[in-house]
Amino acid sequence: MKKLRIHVQGRVQGVGFRYTTKMLADQLGVTGSVKNEADGSVSIEAMGDEKIIDAFVAGVKDSPSPAGKVNQIDIQPDDTIKERTS
Repeated sequence: MKKLRIHVQGRVQGVGFRYTTKMLADQLGVTGSVKNEADGSVSIEAMGDEKIIDAFVAGVKDSPSPAGKVNQIDIQPDDTIKERTS
């Protein structure tokens, strides 16, 4: 299982970014969490099969929200992320 901590900057708050990221994760079978940060960015914890996670990351880079725009993304592997069922 691949576990990633993803930090996304750009137009990612107030545009449905978290909601559409969750929809993308549900479609692919990725589990984890997504939350807004005080600085206007979004933090994501994602886990799943390597190929599925790679597809998820590609979707996040392209912004799953039509109104969103990703300017910068930082991806770090993190095996300490707590496993989730959804």
